[in-house]
Amino acid sequence: MDSTDLEVLKTVAHWQLTGAGVVLATLIKTWGSAPRPVGSLLALTTDGRLVGSLSGGCIEDDLLAKMRNGQLKSPEKMAYGVTAEQASRFGLPCGGTLELMLEPLHSQSKIPELLDAISRQQIVARLLDLRSGQVQVVPASTTDSLLCTEEQLRSIHGPRWRLLIIGAGQVSSYMAEMAMALDYQVFVCDPRPEFRKSWQMQVPSVEATMPDDFIVAHHPDPHTAVVALTHDLKQDDLALLEALKSNAFYVGALGSKATQIKRRERLALFDLNAQQIAALHGPAGLPIGSRTPPEMAISILAELTAVRHGLM
Repeated sequence: MDSTDLEVLKTVAHWQLTGAGVVLATLIKTWGSAPRPVGSLLALTTDGRLVGSLSGGCIEDDLLAKMRNGQLKSPEKMAYGVTAEQASRFGLPCGGTLELMLEPLHSQSKIPELLDAISRQQIVARLLDLRSGQVQVVPASTTDSLLCTEEQLRSIHGPRWRLLIIGAGQVSSYMAEMAMALDYQVFVCDPRPEFRKSWQMQVPSVEATMPDDFIVAHHPDPHTAVVALTHDLKQDDLALLEALKSNAFYVGALGSKATQIKRRERLALFDLNAQQIAALHGPAGLPIGSRTPPEMAISILAELTAVRHGLM
């Protein structure tokens, strides 16, 4: 899930431990232009604190006023920007309209259980009964999406995209950490023991399998990206031979332009067609002049983001 929304849930859990009265606002529908996607979260306390964002700030001010007035007692829908006057008043861009679900939290709202599942890289649905306020946290899949009916709000939490990284070097560690903040469930593979020993992250751990077996075992789908970062041509090529035959939405590899030309020539000797080879992003990443490992990670994740949103 979005790192901003994860921070909302962590803050909510802390507020609840201190005994604060908390209302969780979930963006359930938008019309026109909206600054935040459906599913975004905002939390407010009765003493005027807030975390998260659903708009440019005017809606948040109005919600805080309602909190101070004690108007939010049970789950209820609220819309902003229905009329041109409201759109102007609340600063919604281009006349956009937002519909929110406002939920006063209680001890059985299961925020700690939700955070625990997310920390274990699980995809779960939080089911809110709009009549009783009762909550369930149940397994979900990458294809599930937010759904709000008259009886229930189903919100999806946890990483709904996967990133398969080949190689456990410096670029991989920076990329893994950043990717987990961008809604990715990250898996790393490196058969070289010296690189596995130097890996300092507990989540994700490094799998010792061969790169081609690693790709096959994870069955890349349209919600999966594969990036080869070993700088070892044999290791990277093994992964790419399987990844380019899969349904992964992105397959990339580090290396200079000259290296990529030779790589494509090698790949053409195997059972890949021209269209599959052309799908390879190489050199991986946007040309931002990156030189250091964190800059390379940013470059690749920026390209992943653009491809994910259909901009490339």
